[in-house]
Amino acid sequence: MAVAPPRDDHRLIIHFDYDCFYASVFEVEQPVLKTLPLAVQQKQILVTCNYEARRRGLRKLQLIQEAKQICPELVIVLGEDLTKFRDASKNLYRFLRAFCWSGKVEKLGFDELFLDVTDMITYNVDLLNRHDLEHAFFHLDRQDPTLGFSFDATEFHGSTYPSVSNAASGSAWSFVPAENGPPSLHIKLLLASHLAAYLRAQLEENKGHTATAGISTSKILAKLVGNTNKPNNQTTLLPPYTAAEPGAQSNVHNFLDAQDIRKIPGIGSKLSQKLTSYINSHAQPRPNSHASVMTQDDAVTVRHVRLFPGMGPVLLDQVLGGPGSPKGIGRKIWGLIHGVDNSEVLQARDLPTQISIEDSYGCLNTPEEVRKELVSLAASLIRRMRADLTEQDCDGDPAIGGRSQDPVSRGTPNIRWIARPRTLRLSTRPRPPPTSNGTQNHSFNRISRSAPLPQYVFQLDASIDALAEQLVYELVISMFRKLHPEHAGWNLRLLNIAVTNMVEAAGERKQSHGQDIEKMFQKQEMRPDFSVPGMERFLPEADGQDVGDSNLLSDNPPSGSQVNGRLDKSLYSPNDDGWEESNEDEDMPCVACSSCGSLIPHFALVAHEVYHSAPDTE
Repeated sequence: MAVAPPRDDHRLIIHFDYDCFYASVFEVEQPVLKTLPLAVQQKQILVTCNYEARRRGLRKLQLIQEAKQICPELVIVLGEDLTKFRDASKNLYRFLRAFCWSGKVEKLGFDELFLDVTDMITYNVDLLNRHDLEHAFFHLDRQDPTLGFSFDATEFHGSTYPSVSNAASGSAWSFVPAENGPPSLHIKLLLASHLAAYLRAQLEENKGHTATAGISTSKILAKLVGNTNKPNNQTTLLPPYTAAEPGAQSNVHNFLDAQDIRKIPGIGSKLSQKLTSYINSHAQPRPNSHASVMTQDDAVTVRHVRLFPGMGPVLLDQVLGGPGSPKGIGRKIWGLIHGVDNSEVLQARDLPTQISIEDSYGCLNTPEEVRKELVSLAASLIRRMRADLTEQDCDGDPAIGGRSQDPVSRGTPNIRWIARPRTLRLSTRPRPPPTSNGTQNHSFNRISRSAPLPQYVFQLDASIDALAEQLVYELVISMFRKLHPEHAGWNLRLLNIAVTNMVEAAGERKQSHGQDIEKMFQKQEMRPDFSVPGMERFLPEADGQDVGDSNLLSDNPPSGSQVNGRLDKSLYSPNDDGWEESNEDEDMPCVACSSCGSLIPHFALVAHEVYHSAPDTE
């Protein structure tokens, strides 16, 4: 009886890390900067620099004064405003996303990206002509057989770990299975390496950015292996990934064992500190010596943790567990140091999960200093919301989709919200008091307060500065006072203001949950007469979610309205299970609810009052 071949369900993940991204944003704008030592400044710190500056001895997080002494010809650009970097990151994200069939494209900060290309690799492996691998063709489109690129399928593109010359598998020809045999992981990774090279070339040719790539079967391995050959290079982690026989070598174990435990994604600074402290304090002395195997200055590697006597999920739970620790933390970390990462690459999305603005300070101590900084942060936040959460209304009808961004000038495109956050969050980080010996403790702990986001923030025809002043005066200051009841002397080192709980607005976009009511009625009016009277009630409504079910989807705050020239200040509760639709037709008479301040049409006021009088069932 023939034995079925083992199931091969490896994912193929490519991790992109844009080289010197923050500096390269300026280099793309001014190519002459590529040949000069360039640094990006925030406050008095050199936050990053290009490779020419690093070649001359500069590094990240140097003081500007120190950097100028080392390299007097250093070109410094200001990077306080993140808008330029954010826009560039979004542009590169959309560019690479267009190549990915699965739609699984996940951003990691501004300068990193994961692509799940499993379906693309599987498709192209099946089309390989194994009798002419040197002249292979990679198809980038299932429908168009001419769209793609030629490549040599007899060897990997770029670097590998271990290098192919040192790999136990030998020549790249041995990666190819026999005729009609199942494709090996080798050949899949080989094709993925050529796809990564093609995308890196397209990125540089079309966008002017270079990137380093890592290719493997999981996010953690792809990210780590990509770090081994920087910049503008790529590395593929070769099989075998598991030690099938006793004494056999696993490339995953060999690769991970040399990694500093602090560099493993998913093991943060607190966990790595606990592991380092435990390993150092419990290290066994060497034979015939009073010295320990390790000193406090030694870096703790994955090998130190993995092979430590008695180490396993149970011991890791004891070392890393405690109040506030996630359940099963030991099993999770044990898996990570063995290269086990089952987390999926997230589906590509146009909308952020949150928008956050923050700044750090030497010391914020007075109410006026805090108020001034909060207004500045709030203005940046609203500006970001308008940039990331609005779009032009394609219909060009002022009655549909929103108001003009500039009501004074005529002919400007109409803007509509494609998503609305419903929660505002304020976070601070106070500087801890000095210790008894006068040294300063370093704290990374933040304290936060959340509140419903007022709907007047969504007024597109209102001044951003005016909205920021109003938001801080009416809401943010009271949130701050709840975090810091004392009148002064807070000694703050960080302020952060963010909006969360994004809810997509109804619309015709593919990802939208519903559709604008006015557009639905407009489409109804445009339909031809039906030949059978009454049959129209059996036909489907306009595309999108049924209006009657929209309260089951999410909490979508209505757009702002004006009453007697004043901005409506009603708030949204982040704990509601449904969303309350407000009137967007300004001609319909509305009155403000005396309880919550929401604008309610006259005909619905009685029902709304009954809603407030109903007992809370939660």
